[in-house]
Amino acid sequence: MEQGLNNIKSLTGNLALDTVVSGLLTLIVCYIAIRIVKTVLGKALGKAGKLDAPVKNLITKAVTVVLWAVTIIIVAGAFGINATSLVALLSVVGLALSMSVQGLLGNFFSGIMLLIGKPFKEGDFIEAGDKVGVVKNIGFFNTTVNTPDNISTVVPNSELTGATVKNYSREPLRRVDMTFCTSYDVSTEDAKKAILDAIAKDSRILTDPAPFVRLGAYKGSVVEYIVRVWCKNADYWDVHFDLNEAVRESFAANGVAMSYKHMNVHIIEK
Repeated sequence: MEQGLNNIKSLTGNLALDTVVSGLLTLIVCYIAIRIVKTVLGKALGKAGKLDAPVKNLITKAVTVVLWAVTIIIVAGAFGINATSLVALLSVVGLALSMSVQGLLGNFFSGIMLLIGKPFKEGDFIEAGDKVGVVKNIGFFNTTVNTPDNISTVVPNSELTGATVKNYSREPLRRVDMTFCTSYDVSTEDAKKAILDAIAKDSRILTDPAPFVRLGAYKGSVVEYIVRVWCKNADYWDVHFDLNEAVRESFAANGVAMSYKHMNVHIIEK
């Protein structure tokens, strides 16, 4: 017990009245300085239009933490506390905390990378590893993604920074790739005309870049045609499904026989 009291005395020293007054004045001055720095920082960040609100908040909080840490050391010195011992104690505590929350720190720094690098933003439809859906919220530790069947999934940020991210919402235009098959009895000209007729009826399909319709391959029992059209990103799935239906109707109207994989058996009489 006596040894512990001696250690406390060696850390705090003698707190005389003038020392207490000096320490309180130092605390007040530091507090005012922190308010001034935060005000100036807030105005500077306000002019930085390229930074998102979460990044600005992160910078403000980080600077505030650093300022208060410096304030504690300065005020402790003003109160006569051994600043060297205090810094050493804070270092040990910080090391212990960092080791115990290593996973959280990894997610935290990954969150910073996501906010600064901006591989996606809230509202984007992404694919990252086995995670597919709409980004609902980007936090400092995890990101919320809603799957296509509207299941809210919380993903640790470290998983997102460690995966290949496909952002389907970033570009204004998107290409719809499709394949249609016809019988070998159908001429290439008739098949392409029927497909182009279906494309021409959909005003959402762009003429620039021009639609692409070409014979792609001769398969075992079908002739395969490759179709590539461009549309606005928001129209992608509507164009995909509507064009599927429109081509079937156009084939029927133009007498184009659709086909499927099958086997022809020829019996030769001898």
